[in-house]
Amino acid sequence: MKKNITRIAVALQELFGEKADRIARETGFVQRQVTVKGSGFVQAMVFGFLGNPELTYGEMSQSAATVGMAISPQGLEQRFGQAATRFMERMLSEVVQSVVVTGKNQREGILGRFNGVYLRDSSVVMLPKELGEVWRGNGSAQGANAAVKLHVELNYSSGAVRGPALTDGRCADPNGPYRTEQLPRGALDLADLGYFGLDRFAEAHANGVYWLSRWKICTKVYWPDGQEIEMLPWLRRQSATILDVPIRLGANQRLPCRLLVEHVPQSVADQRRRRIREAARQRGETPSPERLALAEWTVLVTNVPLEQLSAQEAFLLLHIRWQIELLFKLWKSQAKIDEWRSQNPQRILTELYAKLIGVVVSQWMFLTSLWHLPARSLFRAAKTIRLFAIAIAITLDNLALLVHVLSILARTLPCFCTVQSRKSHPAAFQLLLDPHLETLC
Repeated sequence: MKKNITRIAVALQELFGEKADRIARETGFVQRQVTVKGSGFVQAMVFGFLGNPELTYGEMSQSAATVGMAISPQGLEQRFGQAATRFMERMLSEVVQSVVVTGKNQREGILGRFNGVYLRDSSVVMLPKELGEVWRGNGSAQGANAAVKLHVELNYSSGAVRGPALTDGRCADPNGPYRTEQLPRGALDLADLGYFGLDRFAEAHANGVYWLSRWKICTKVYWPDGQEIEMLPWLRRQSATILDVPIRLGANQRLPCRLLVEHVPQSVADQRRRRIREAARQRGETPSPERLALAEWTVLVTNVPLEQLSAQEAFLLLHIRWQIELLFKLWKSQAKIDEWRSQNPQRILTELYAKLIGVVVSQWMFLTSLWHLPARSLFRAAKTIRLFAIAIAITLDNLALLVHVLSILARTLPCFCTVQSRKSHPAAFQLLLDPHLETLC
């Protein structure tokens, strides 16, 4: 851990020091020797918002003074222009591309059977309409809006995160920056339906990569002998709660894989149907009777061999898909990346970039000191890091002191940022370590 802490400290000094000053000059944010330096500005913004996501201009001025940059609230307000957004966007790119710590894949339980379990997803942050030329949202020319989409790839086994990579809000997930990313051999791709693709599955299988996905309605399914399966009529004839059968997937690809089916309780099916109808209503459409009927089953496809993953374990593993949703929820509820106290579009965009830099730095600390604990609580950890933000900022120019502060933080996180195991209704992390607990309850 000490080696990783030192790496983080060195990276922080480099990124928020000389590199920030150089990028500030390259982007035109700093054009001559003045009071405001690139390093001081980015430190004040990132660690200021990391400590308090709802900073006023006065509190920003205090944050700047803390890192040795004296500037009035009015002076700071005048700095929020296009040059500031260019500078902070470049800084975000630099931080995201910095591979400071990588983490180790968990070796116990279901996760330990794979060379990493990878989740990909995206989340949209709506922006003021004035920023539509910078980040295009959906809508016609008359009803156009502005939005930025954050694309993330999370190796849940190790905690390593790639991203957030930013695109226009209208960018479809299959066209995102990680669509062609080759995972390591023996890894498991646990992507959302937005990333469902038969060609991608075929390429992954050829490269020794496993995949587990929900079945996409209207995708052709065949028995090994070539006979097509009419999914809904076939499901209605089954009496078992869980099914696991060999199939061929896709009209052209005919990928050999497993079809896993679980018949869900009526309450779950009803809830799914409500969501389907609401989503269709928002699009001005009417859901098909087939889609509504299929809500009674969870249908998965996978190329993981039965001896490596049972059907029950696959459905359990599917639950960790929500962990990447929880990561976005963490960013929005704790870092408040989609909230601001200003009407100035350029300040809003600068603030967004600063907050995203902060969540990336926080993830480095999660990965180093907390991710190895299955019972971790990232929400508690985020609150703890907030308390250390000012201490990190004021020690950035002294490597020894910075390492000391980060070491204290690393010792603190495992002590106070975990959740208790449950004897009844075991938590997901318990079941991933021991799937048999579910049958004992």
